[in-house]
Amino acid sequence: MIARFGERVKQGQSYTLRPGAYAVLIRDGRVLVTFQETPVPEFQLPGGGIDPGEGQINALHREVYEETGWSIGNLRRLGAYRRFTYMPEYDLWAEKLCSIWMARPVLCRGAPSEPGHSAYWLDPGEAIELLANDGDRAFLMRVLQQF
Repeated sequence: MIARFGERVKQGQSYTLRPGAYAVLIRDGRVLVTFQETPVPEFQLPGGGIDPGEGQINALHREVYEETGWSIGNLRRLGAYRRFTYMPEYDLWAEKLCSIWMARPVLCRGAPSEPGHSAYWLDPGEAIELLANDGDRAFLMRVLQQF
């Protein structure tokens, strides 16, 4: 069974499955997160939706680069969770199936290319406090317990 985080399913509302890949990125004791300005300003694990015909790993590399400017390596899948939410930027009620990976930030190739995103290196406690999504927070805490 896949854990579920976030708001409750709204009775009578139909949801579109939206698979995505997200990364817990730790280097030198700090956590790399992305800050998304819109539709709601929030800190998130870098990652996002998997495009049609794209695999999880390719999507993860693309999304992390777009949102942080970093390339990644040494990927290890941690698990997955679901959350049901409205995505105003797509006018879509989505069942997000979030695949979570641990990866090592290898090389900063520049600033984030995705508009409205900024990359931040945070202390682990600060990252846990600032992440807007309970699922992201739970996976980050699980990884930090291993260190």
